[in-house]
Amino acid sequence: MLLFRYIETQVRVLVTAIVLALVLLVPIAGMFSVQRVQAAQSRNIVTQLQPTPILGDAHELEAFLDGLLNSQLKENHIPGATLSIVKDGKLLLAKGYGDANVERHTPVAADTTLFRVGSISKMFTWTSIMQLAEAGKVDLHTDINTYLKTFKVPNTYPQPITLENLLTHTAGFEDSADGIFVKNSSSLTPLNTWLPTHMPARIYPPGQVTAYSNYGATLAGYIVEQVSGMPYDQYVQQHLFQPLNMQHSSFLQPLPLDLEAKLAQGYTYAAGAYTAEPVENVEIAPAGSLSTTATDMANFMIAHLQLGRFGNARILQEATALNMQKQHFANDPNVDGMAYGFWIQSLNGQKIIQHGGDTVFMHSLMSLLPAQNVGIFLSFNSDGGASVRNAVLQAFLDRYFPASTPEAVPTKPLVGYEYRVSQIVGTYWSTRRNDTTYQKIFNLSSIATVSDKGNGHILLGGRDAVEIKPWTFREVLREQETFVFRSGAEGIHLFVSDDPIAGFTKNTWYETPQFQIVLLVVSLLFFLVTFLRGPVHLVRAILAKRHGKPLTKGVRSVSTLWLGWIISVLNLIFIMGLILLFTGDQAAIAFSKPPILTTFTVIAMIAGFLAIVLLVFSILLWGVRSVSWGARIYYTLFTLVAIAFVIDIAFWNLLNLSF
Repeated sequence: MLLFRYIETQVRVLVTAIVLALVLLVPIAGMFSVQRVQAAQSRNIVTQLQPTPILGDAHELEAFLDGLLNSQLKENHIPGATLSIVKDGKLLLAKGYGDANVERHTPVAADTTLFRVGSISKMFTWTSIMQLAEAGKVDLHTDINTYLKTFKVPNTYPQPITLENLLTHTAGFEDSADGIFVKNSSSLTPLNTWLPTHMPARIYPPGQVTAYSNYGATLAGYIVEQVSGMPYDQYVQQHLFQPLNMQHSSFLQPLPLDLEAKLAQGYTYAAGAYTAEPVENVEIAPAGSLSTTATDMANFMIAHLQLGRFGNARILQEATALNMQKQHFANDPNVDGMAYGFWIQSLNGQKIIQHGGDTVFMHSLMSLLPAQNVGIFLSFNSDGGASVRNAVLQAFLDRYFPASTPEAVPTKPLVGYEYRVSQIVGTYWSTRRNDTTYQKIFNLSSIATVSDKGNGHILLGGRDAVEIKPWTFREVLREQETFVFRSGAEGIHLFVSDDPIAGFTKNTWYETPQFQIVLLVVSLLFFLVTFLRGPVHLVRAILAKRHGKPLTKGVRSVSTLWLGWIISVLNLIFIMGLILLFTGDQAAIAFSKPPILTTFTVIAMIAGFLAIVLLVFSILLWGVRSVSWGARIYYTLFTLVAIAFVIDIAFWNLLNLSF
């Protein structure tokens, strides 16, 4: 009752604090959203036209895609797109849609308009590695330090990283976006300088689990340089672009002037208008700097579909190409895995080997169906392309390669389901994550949530799935995806068939978004109430003095109040600063660690030190009889919250000045 009365006297302060806390938390909500919603939506976009059994009529194909793409560009606010489709060693269709440049009304031309294709660049790096392996210049199963002449990868684990680990994204590097972009191409640094200074930590033993790595692909590109004795872009130009007649493709930054004039503009869309965005200059060139056209990509697809042959030229021997396309690693036998560089995915009963690509403003996809000798390439010049590319691929497959009759699934829960579902419900984050730097906070943006729907069903990212055998679930809507849970000493893992480049690990209670939100809300409330109590106390003191009745608070009581006030001010600055920083320009963060983050870190460290001092004062406060029980309890709770808050931000590596 004493505590209740104490808090009741400050009800106005508390209400004000709650309102402010809710206002501050609005932008935070987006940090904890499930990123797989777009993918789930894209799988549900299907064409209304009746499927055609044979792919071969270019006019019919064009009419189908015109209707599909024109509507998708309009609905998703995408200025322009380019595509190419190949079949049986020939270009079946290549076409541009919309504008490459909105301001100039420049239409997209499939054969001359260049798009930034992001990580599809990696397929040229992986093909180059396979060429060197074929020539006996590298061994895919040898420690990569053998080929690194200017620096070495630390021996974090007994097992060395091999080129095969790089090819299958199983090297075990944590993910890092720090420093991968620079604002001006003149600021780009050579690979031998950038790679050793931006090496991410190794957080998994090699060959254990897939964790997609831009750094690993860039490292492979540097090995191409070291072994071949020529710059990466020159090697690709000589050994891939020239034999494949890719005359409008380049890894150079900036592009040669004749190609730069033909580069599509990237856009963002907001409030009914497009905004032209600058070209992203990437330090990780072998992993993401390729600019190319749809027709050039058609030649690349033909070469891989024909097992290394393009016309009279050959970029790989048939055996090498076959080895490159077969599966070499999977997180679980029940889900799709990794070939050498290609992601493997099964859709509509077809084995697809593919690779996606994203810059900040452009999104692309290259998918090959080896059994059908068919390939499709798509690229879009705004954010909407991230989901539309998958939708177009699915609609294309539904029309020309429709799924067969689905297998029967259980109609009632399997024996032991209740126990298994009790173990798997919760939240998971991707194995493609950061564990050792401030970027760990971004792990909260890649959360997958699993809930029990009952009767043998679960919901994962909005997708309904039924258990078809213990620990294995099948998506109900289209029966395209398989979800596999694996229980072990290290916890619960989740693997999804449409995500062979990463797995998921179950969060502990303190890693969950729910706990983090509760801790943040509680911390904000205490910090806001204590912050507002400072001015209230000051006003009361002034008024009391004017009336000749000065407050009779003891030194320890007043010191505790103002020490708590200072801690609250520092933590509120820290919280609001992070909200503005991390919900603002995400691209800017990728250039390097923001200098202002160091300032916030110092502020949080001071607040943490003062919280320890406050612990002493709050203990001493219990011996002051003039202080009410409510005040003693309040400041004890405040101190515990302040200490818990600093421990939590230390967990997210936000107290580390070295990053």
